[in-house]
Amino acid sequence: MRVTLAAVGRARSGPELDLFQQYVRRLTPPLTLREVEERRPLPSDRLKAREAELLLGCVPPGAVTVALDERGVAIGSMAFATRLQGWRESGTSDLVFLIGGADGHGEAVRSRADLLLSFGPMTWPHMLVRALLAEQLWRVQAILSGHPYHRA
Repeated sequence: MRVTLAAVGRARSGPELDLFQQYVRRLTPPLTLREVEERRPLPSDRLKAREAELLLGCVPPGAVTVALDERGVAIGSMAFATRLQGWRESGTSDLVFLIGGADGHGEAVRSRADLLLSFGPMTWPHMLVRALLAEQLWRVQAILSGHPYHRA
């Protein structure tokens, strides 16, 4: 199963990118990062709609799509692992995670998502969310392979 992270914004060097890359290097298969950006100054609603177009342009046909969204469901690591294992076993060829811009996801992304996933009710910096996701994907890999990294 190919796993892609499509995110609004460009990562700059720094501790958040270093942490993200630390976990990405551990993943098998590797996580592909696709960054999108709308540079035109647009009103919030139009910007969210445009970013949604750009993000959804990264989603292959038939992919399972997970939008990281503060209004989504918060699940534990074991449940997340079970869900990813189910997608893999059902023959899902592409899994795409979407991280929106500063104003959140446009309605098109929220409607298209197979899962709206939250990392809790707090607001997280978008670049740190990338690292949190990469760590959780590594944790899922550890759980499913029986690696001792995850201690339940």
